[in-house]
Amino acid sequence: MKYLLGAVPFVALVFGLLNGKAADMSSAILDKAGEAVTLALSLCGIMCLWCGLMRVAEGAGVVKLVAKLMSPLLSFLFKGLKKGGRAMQLISMNITANILGLGNASTPLGISAMQAIAEEENAADTATDNMVMLTVLNTASLQIIPTTAAALRAAHGATRPMEILPCVWIVSAYSVVITVAAAKLLARRFRRRKKE
Repeated sequence: MKYLLGAVPFVALVFGLLNGKAADMSSAILDKAGEAVTLALSLCGIMCLWCGLMRVAEGAGVVKLVAKLMSPLLSFLFKGLKKGGRAMQLISMNITANILGLGNASTPLGISAMQAIAEEENAADTATDNMVMLTVLNTASLQIIPTTAAALRAAHGATRPMEILPCVWIVSAYSVVITVAAAKLLARRFRRRKKE
């Protein structure tokens, strides 16, 4: 992948030079680099706000309440983990962050949840079914409020950045159902093969 990512700008540079667009390319590179920094700073503010709110929610006991409410669903998805345990709490925080559309804020929570699952299941080198399920839920996250997407749209001048809500709900619900079902079916099939 690193070779591909390195080759794309190189090929673009070569074609730009061959077509006599060197001046346009250099001005575009400088302009877009500045825009990238501005965009990163605007997103950083939103991420800091939501990460802070998640910390406050954790301190106020809201996380435990959310974990309790999500317990039946999480117990079905994550077999064998302790109810109310550290892993389940971190998983519920991670899923909550994903539901709020905070992909960047949910990453550290997902890493912590993965470590907690590994500790609880004594998984050294192999990904367990629960680890795979957490990865699946993070990759195809259900979003109710797509905060990051709305922030990107607002930063690029969208007058109604949240008008994408119905599409986000349909696509994210569809992707979660399909990927969770696939993870469950493949885990069962893999276990059967292992027994044989």
